[in-house]
Amino acid sequence: MSISLLNGFGKVYLTIEYDAINHWVHNQWIGSQTYVGIIAGADACLHPLSENACSYLLNDNRQVIGGWNHAVEWIASDWAPRAAAQGLTHFAQVVSPESLAALSAEAMHTNIGDRLQIRMFSNIDAAQAWLRDVQRKAANSLA
Repeated sequence: MSISLLNGFGKVYLTIEYDAINHWVHNQWIGSQTYVGIIAGADACLHPLSENACSYLLNDNRQVIGGWNHAVEWIASDWAPRAAAQGLTHFAQVVSPESLAALSAEAMHTNIGDRLQIRMFSNIDAAQAWLRDVQRKAANSLA
C-alpha cells in the first residue's frame, strides 16, 4: 500500500510505502518542504511503521529542493521520541551530499542523538544494504 501526500499546489511531495519484502517503510520526499508538510508527512509515516510492527525506515531526500532546518527541532523533540516508542530503531537517511537537504539531515542526526540508529547515505543501494545488514544481525541475535 502506498500513501501519497499533496502540497497546496496539488503536487505529490511525499510517497510512503511499506516494503513487505524488505520489511521497512520507504519515504520518498520530493520538492520544497514546508514545516506543515513535514509534520504531516512524518506523522503519516508512523502509521505504516506501527501497523506493520516495523523497526526500519528508509527516508529518501534525494529529490528534495532546499533545506528543511525549520522542522529539525520538531523532528528531534516530538517525532523521534514517538517513533522510537512505537518501535522504530533504524533510520537510513539518503541525501544528495551537495544539497541543502543534506545540511538539514545532518542537523537532524545531531539533534536526535542516540534515540535512533541513524546513518546518512548518498547512495540508496548503500542505505538498503545497511538496513538489510542490521536486520540480518537482529535475526541472528534472536536465533
